[in-house]
Amino acid sequence: MNNSFKIKKMVGIAVLLALIVVLQLISNYVTIGQVSITLALIPLTMGAILYGPIVGLFLGMVMGAVVLVAPSTSVYLNFNIWLTILLCLLKTGLAGLVSGLVYKGIIRLKFLGIAKFPVAIVFAALLAPIVNTGIFILGISTLFVGADLNGLVISSNFAESFSVLYSLVITINFLIEFLVSAILSPALVYLTKVLAHQNNMGFQNDFMLLDNTSKNETISNVNSEDLFK
Repeated sequence: MNNSFKIKKMVGIAVLLALIVVLQLISNYVTIGQVSITLALIPLTMGAILYGPIVGLFLGMVMGAVVLVAPSTSVYLNFNIWLTILLCLLKTGLAGLVSGLVYKGIIRLKFLGIAKFPVAIVFAALLAPIVNTGIFILGISTLFVGADLNGLVISSNFAESFSVLYSLVITINFLIEFLVSAILSPALVYLTKVLAHQNNMGFQNDFMLLDNTSKNETISNVNSEDLFK
């Protein structure tokens, strides 16, 4: 890896990192119910797609660190600071890691042909809020037993606590995050195409090579520029 490539990669990751921090700081003050609405999952997914699962994990953990300073997180910190830090870093970190792994896995599926690239991006984007919210609910239900979270007492009965948290979070917070990811997923496909073809910022994956591979796998030999149409 030459110095120019390393610099481009560092700049690309830094841009996404800054975007994640700014969006999450804004999200810290957008709350419905007990938790904040996360707006930074899209750049997190972009990082996992463009630079791989490990970078996705790193960006997610930084995002989790920003979540720790949210006003709504104080109630969790008051109960147990270390469990709160662990949960915040874990839920967003794994969201980035899983998105990157899912993307890498789907683009290896030859039977999808030219569809594998957009399909991989959409699935990676949609899984991020699922992992983020799922780990949050599981973590609170198991690690915060007995906590009084602004009037919501976490019962020692796992099924009861999970059910209550599920009804509160899934119906509001998760749906908003999921809909944002679903709506913006097509934009991610187009944005990735533009970045890959016009301004490679040290991406881990060779998207140009992927275009050529996909083209060769199709009977019609479509042009690589038609991959995203």
